[in-house]
Amino acid sequence: MISKDRIGSKVSRRQLLKAGGSAAALLAAAKLNFPGGAYAQDAGPEVKGAKLGFIALTDASPLFVAKEKGIFAKYGMPDVSVEKQASWGTTRDNLVLGSEGNGIDGAHILTPMPYLISSGKVTQNNVPTPMYILARLNLNGQCISVGKEYANLKVGLDTAPFKVALEKKKASGKSVKAAMTFPGGTHDLWIRYWLAAGGIDPDKDIETIVVPPAQMVANMKVGTMDCFCVCEPWNLQLIHQDIGYTALTTGELWDKHPEKSLGMRAAWVDKYPKAAKALLMAVMEAQQWCEDPANREETARICAKRQWINVPAEDVIDRMKGKFDYGTGRVVENSPQQMRFWKDNASYPFQSHDLWFMTEDIRWGKYEPGFDSKALIAKVNREDLWKDAAKTLGVAASDIPTSTSRGKETFFDGKVFDPEDPAAYLKSLTIKRIEA
Repeated sequence: MISKDRIGSKVSRRQLLKAGGSAAALLAAAKLNFPGGAYAQDAGPEVKGAKLGFIALTDASPLFVAKEKGIFAKYGMPDVSVEKQASWGTTRDNLVLGSEGNGIDGAHILTPMPYLISSGKVTQNNVPTPMYILARLNLNGQCISVGKEYANLKVGLDTAPFKVALEKKKASGKSVKAAMTFPGGTHDLWIRYWLAAGGIDPDKDIETIVVPPAQMVANMKVGTMDCFCVCEPWNLQLIHQDIGYTALTTGELWDKHPEKSLGMRAAWVDKYPKAAKALLMAVMEAQQWCEDPANREETARICAKRQWINVPAEDVIDRMKGKFDYGTGRVVENSPQQMRFWKDNASYPFQSHDLWFMTEDIRWGKYEPGFDSKALIAKVNREDLWKDAAKTLGVAASDIPTSTSRGKETFFDGKVFDPEDPAAYLKSLTIKRIEA
């Protein structure tokens, strides 16, 4: 039986009595007044909207879907605006400003960024802006692409042949460059891991440069870089424009790896806890919708729209549905490394994963050795809010992780990250910027 205070004020005492104590009738009445079903609060969200930023990438799909399908409105947040950002640097700057300063309240964001912003490592004058991670938005789904000049190599997981080609190019007096989207961000860490595993020092043997995702293909076309790491649709578009090919999906580096997050300014969440929960629930429902294979093509077509990514749907559909044509003659149907939005606990923000990102950023000098990663994670990672939202949504208990750690993680080169001993992981790595 649902108590009266859990039913909206629009349900009168007379209606409740007429229901005759029928649990089914009460549930129907509750659903009528609160389309979110289980979500019913006395006062509802404190505000009706929030400003959320996104970059033109397919892993922002849950935000696009939550807006397009009216899911934000369903949870009492009809005025949520989902606003395109020019780059991750712009996202950072607008998060520092906050909506009160004509910026944004939260964003589809590279998982390491809320930590880099909260610690002041990437902000002006190193002034911290406290952030929270409310959910992970996806697993897998990024790729590393290589320019057409290396077509004969068919570069893949093994970068040894690529290293020889790069050394030859450098010897001829030409520069070699690897592009990523934000220093210390996920794409930076994926391409560095891949290069370093094959003996290429990403700081000494090749120049790593920052290029916004939507500008990757154009820059590869004019020869700005030799390889890049980014999410879709830019890797597939590169192939469609016959400029390069996919060397690997990042899931091949680390299966079911975490990627983007829903990051919010801590001040906004603390000020509007009910609105934050409503926002989180809407995004989680959208993630469930995006995960459904029956919805994948529609998700891709939504992504392709002008107000979101603004590309031909053909650049999005195949990989959203799990078909990967690498542009080298290799085609994988229903790839096990396709993007996940909900399956495999994709939405849950494991603290152990945040620890890996921070450990890698220590590896490359973004944080000083001995930085207290776990203390910062305890402040930024709000898996407690995720669990609360999941329970209210009616997520099965079996789908709610009981641990903040997914356990030991094994990478393609055999390296193992044990969240209980990140120092041992650092010590096992050959190329790094610190002594460990």
